[in-house]
Amino acid sequence: MNFTQMHERLRLEMLRRIQRGSLSLSLLARQTGFGQSHLSNFLHCRRQLSLEAMDRILASQHITVSDLLPAQPPAHPSPGGEGMSQVPIVSHAMALFEPYMRPAAVQSVFHLPDNTLKSWRTRAAASRRHWERLVAVRIPALDAQPMEPLVLPDALVVIDRHYNSLTQYRSDRPTLYALRKGAHLTLRYVDFLSSRLVLRPHNVTFPIDLIEIEGESTPNDYIAGRVALILNDS
Repeated sequence: MNFTQMHERLRLEMLRRIQRGSLSLSLLARQTGFGQSHLSNFLHCRRQLSLEAMDRILASQHITVSDLLPAQPPAHPSPGGEGMSQVPIVSHAMALFEPYMRPAAVQSVFHLPDNTLKSWRTRAAASRRHWERLVAVRIPALDAQPMEPLVLPDALVVIDRHYNSLTQYRSDRPTLYALRKGAHLTLRYVDFLSSRLVLRPHNVTFPIDLIEIEGESTPNDYIAGRVALILNDS
């Protein structure tokens, strides 16, 4: 891992902790002695930290360089062998906040034909291009209801985290996204209107929700990725 990669992974880890509520910009400033504007510029890719500054952040958060190394899901034999890719099945929080899936967080793996993956287009914000691309999550009954019958209870949903653009994926149908509402993962069709994300359910008996875009965030920051595949249990 080179300096640039470590710098980006540290930035993403700090953003993840802030998004999850375990850290704030003001707290990080107090812990490191850096000004909030200095740290904000780092978090939003407007400046790069020195190696000494990175060391101070690592020490303040009790992070080692090894904690920033990418992790791979545990090896499982793939049916059919060649031509299959493994997609880690993880918790909703991991899908939303974690750039890389560590073995202890992987519940199981889903096998996806390579040809399917190659046909999926990407459109990722710069901050997401280094994230592990595909993850899968289970959708419990309460979360599935607003998207029924497209998504049924306990469906397995594959999320392409390299597509977090609001540009419609296909011209003939709305794009379904997995996104962050508070600290919760939700599935919705999404529009952007007057500094708000408009969340539309598939089931019209459920209400439309709104997400206010906060501070220096962008709409892409709230989108975990495009729902690329839905597997409903029969």
